[in-house]
Amino acid sequence: MGSVLKILDLNSVVLALVLGLIFLVLFEIMRLHVSRGRTPPGPRPLPFLGTLLDSIKDPMGSARSIHQYGEMATLYIGRQPAIILNTLEITKEALVQDAAAFSGRPTLPVIDWITNGLGIILVNGHSWRQQRRFALHTLRNFGLGKKTAEDRVIEEGRYLVDEMLKEGTAFDPQHVIQNATSNIICSTVFGDRFEYDNKRFAYLLKILNENFMLTGSPLGQIFNMVPFIKHFPGPHQKILQNANELLGFIREEVEEHRQTLDPENPRDFIDAYLLEIEKQKSHEDSTFHEENMLMSTADLFLAGTDTTATTIRWGLIFLMENPEVQERCHKEIVQVLGYDRLPSMDARDKLPYTYATVHEIQRCANIVPFGVVHATTQPTKLRGYDIPKGMIIATNLTRIFTDEKYWKCPDTFNPENFLDENGHFNKPEAFIAFSVGPRVCLGETLAKTELFIFITSLLQRIQFSWPPNSKHLDMDGIVGLVRFPHPFKTICRSRDAKDRQ
Repeated sequence: MGSVLKILDLNSVVLALVLGLIFLVLFEIMRLHVSRGRTPPGPRPLPFLGTLLDSIKDPMGSARSIHQYGEMATLYIGRQPAIILNTLEITKEALVQDAAAFSGRPTLPVIDWITNGLGIILVNGHSWRQQRRFALHTLRNFGLGKKTAEDRVIEEGRYLVDEMLKEGTAFDPQHVIQNATSNIICSTVFGDRFEYDNKRFAYLLKILNENFMLTGSPLGQIFNMVPFIKHFPGPHQKILQNANELLGFIREEVEEHRQTLDPENPRDFIDAYLLEIEKQKSHEDSTFHEENMLMSTADLFLAGTDTTATTIRWGLIFLMENPEVQERCHKEIVQVLGYDRLPSMDARDKLPYTYATVHEIQRCANIVPFGVVHATTQPTKLRGYDIPKGMIIATNLTRIFTDEKYWKCPDTFNPENFLDENGHFNKPEAFIAFSVGPRVCLGETLAKTELFIFITSLLQRIQFSWPPNSKHLDMDGIVGLVRFPHPFKTICRSRDAKDRQ
């Protein structure tokens, strides 16, 4: 009799669990039905998972197809809706005309886990305003937007060319390009650059790249849905480990700066931040303290390294795939600068085709397919929809960068997209690679300088080609926090030797 009762009790528990699960699924289906009636149209979400499976399976396909639902569409990141802005017009209406309501950042558990809600890029409110204002002011003082920053880029461009020409055979250019772009922000933030053979710095760049991939990968998205997994072992722990190693490196730099600080002669961003901490000690609303200094420095280091380096790597792929563009750029550069005069930003007007090519690389590289996500800071309206506070807002740059309304050749790599009928450089208004509104990229000026000078320096002195029997790359790339190209190798031939025989 006792065993029968035990079986009945077990069956009751199982039945209760099954009924509870059915109830949860039905409740979620009803919740989604109500939610979808209040948001713009989009693909049908699955209970609990939303549209995540499609986004994981084919992220670029999702970015390309979502505009079929109209100027605004809705994707579901797990249970959370995200509104996608598919046109330039509605993007400006939200991010510029109603900037106060649309200039927040969403809470992303995987990012909060490694930043503790500190830094510049993904914070909100008073802290964001204080940190961004200070960063802009300080970076300008140490060269951002001034000739000194350009001089650093010109010098580093020469080092990059020499380093790439050292390679006698096919090689993966990722490290040297990443090192070059990182050296520019490092010279401003840390006051120094790092040699290309510095193994410790090479390791830091490797884990930096790894975290860009992991945090935006399916692993990172699963973490955002079930953040309690941070308490358990697993591959996600690598994200925190990498972040801590990077912060450890910055802590060492800060300590060295603290020991050698001269308050009358600050050398770089870290010196300026140390002085600002002291200056703001008496202010109760100050957000300047050591942990925020570490995270703000990390933000600048991260943002100033991988995005520009990734764009240049895509650029090499497009130039190897389109050798006629590469040759035309080289001829234009040599006609204006010769082989020995280093490129500068002053040369842009005299190099319209090369300048157009740099912009076309950015358009086609499309390294952030949905832009850097925003969130609403207050309830608002957009095209008849009531948008609650905290709604995730994303800009579909993939669609805007291929909208037939703005581009002559939307689906192919063609610098003519940035040239008028007279061959002069002309930037369509749909080119918003650095976003628009108050959250426009903090390093836009520096990134533009690096992209033009580095790419022009490379095309002036080097001919790039695929190694024999190279496999065709999947041009959708690898989508993490940014869209990376798959690993590839290139062959570099010196233009000096080839053209001066």
